[in-house]
Amino acid sequence: MAGPSQPKVTDEIWTDDRVKSFLLMEPYGNENADFHVLLKAYRGMRSSDFIRFLSFFVDSGRDLDAKDSSGRTLWEVITNHRHAVPFLKAREQIKQ
Repeated sequence: MAGPSQPKVTDEIWTDDRVKSFLLMEPYGNENADFHVLLKAYRGMRSSDFIRFLSFFVDSGRDLDAKDSSGRTLWEVITNHRHAVPFLKAREQIKQ
């Protein structure tokens, strides 16, 4: 059998609870927990949901400029990604 067993869902509605659930993700090994959560949210959310997520992230006292094991923030990691512009703009809108 080739291909996925379920059709791709693209217009799914993300509730606040689902967006907030990313705050509960645990890092692997010694990875910075805040960086891990930001990276997972970036990879797993549409930009409109990510903007909402950042507000919850900051409100919970997390660090928007957390660094990975190489000393880079999420924003440095994604700066050259083709679809990162709305995510980078979301970061600029959030006051920490």
